[in-house]
Amino acid sequence: MPSPCISRISIIGLGLIGASLLQALKRSPLAGEQQIVFKGFDPGFSSQDILRIKELGLDSFETDKTSLYDTDLIILAAPVHTNISLLEEIRRLAPQSVLVSDVSSTKEAIAQRASSLGIDFVGMHPIAGREQQGYQASHETLLEDKTLVLCATAEMMERQRVKNLIELLISARCKVLAMTPHEHDRTVASISHLPQLLSTALINHCRDDIEKAGPGFATLTRLAGSPWHIWQDIIETNSANIAAELRAFCDEIALLADDVQHNRTEKLKLRFDSANDLYTVLNRRKTQ
Repeated sequence: MPSPCISRISIIGLGLIGASLLQALKRSPLAGEQQIVFKGFDPGFSSQDILRIKELGLDSFETDKTSLYDTDLIILAAPVHTNISLLEEIRRLAPQSVLVSDVSSTKEAIAQRASSLGIDFVGMHPIAGREQQGYQASHETLLEDKTLVLCATAEMMERQRVKNLIELLISARCKVLAMTPHEHDRTVASISHLPQLLSTALINHCRDDIEKAGPGFATLTRLAGSPWHIWQDIIETNSANIAAELRAFCDEIALLADDVQHNRTEKLKLRFDSANDLYTVLNRRKTQ
C-alpha cells in the first residue's frame, strides 16, 4: 500500500462549513492514522476565536501566507469570489504539487479559473448547512451521512492524492458523489438555489400576514433566514442556471393557478399524488 500523500491540510475560511469540515476530518479514523496536521486562517478571527478554533481541532492558525500554503491540500471555504481571487496567490506561493479544493456552492467559475492558472484543482460541495453562520454554529456531525459532491474528471479521480482525499471524506462518513462542474451548477440551481429564492420571495410576498402565520409557513420559509452576503456570490456565479429554473418554475405556477381558477380537481389531485410520492422517496433516502 502506498504511503499517504496528504499529511498536511490548510483550510482558508473557518466559518460554518470550513470549521465543520475541519472537525469531521480531524476526528476521522484515517486522519488519525495518517497523523494529518490541520492549519487554517480566517481574516475575521480575534484572538479569542483563534483559541476556540484550536479547541475544535485546528493545530495551527497561520497568518503567514507562505507557511499557510506550504501544505499538501488547500481547502478554500470562503465566499465564492474570495476563493476565486485566492487562486492567483496560491499559484505564486504554494508548492506546485499542492492539490487545491473548495467548498463553494458553485463550481464552474472557480474550476475554469484554476484551470487557466494551471492549478491542480478538484471542487467539493458538501450538501449540508444551517441558517446560522460562523464556526460557532459548526459541528463535527454536520456533514455526517450527507452527500458531498466531488467535481473532477475521471482522469483526476485516479490520481493518488485525489484518491487519498476521497478516502478521507469517506472516513469522515461523507457520501461522495462525482459529477462535472457544469452538471453540478445546473443541479444545485434546481434543488438548492431555487428553494432559497422561493423562500425569500414567499416571505416577502406574505409580509403583511406574517403575524398570523403558523408552523407550516415557518417551515416553508426557513431558508429566508439565510444572509445576502452568503448568497450574493452564489447567484452571481450561477445566474444563468438560476434564472432558467426561476422561469421554468414561474411557468409551473402559472399552470397551477389556471388549474385552481378553473377548479380542475382531477389535475390538482394528480399534482398532490405526485408530490406525496416524491416526498416519500425523499424521506426514505434521508433514513438510508
